[in-house]
Amino acid sequence: MIKHIVCFKLKDNSPQSCEKAAEIFRSMEGKVPMLKSIQVGIDFLHSPRSYDIILETTFESKDALNDYQNDPYHCEVVKKYIHSVQETSIAVDYEF
Repeated sequence: MIKHIVCFKLKDNSPQSCEKAAEIFRSMEGKVPMLKSIQVGIDFLHSPRSYDIILETTFESKDALNDYQNDPYHCEVVKKYIHSVQETSIAVDYEF
């Protein structure tokens, strides 16, 4: 199994902007077939080192993760929106 975790800092980290981004991420459930599980969280601490949103996804294999990176819904809806509102992101991918 593969875990793919991405943390995002948004240009506008207002509660409304964070919730809209979280909804976009959650919309992948049932639309991106290789996605085994998804969790989305919005930061409440707002410390200087905090990121605004975390996306945690699970895949069966590295190939499934690669397929996800090219999935039409992920690319055309999710990435397109998130890239327009994010300031920066960090990611980690690991096997478990």
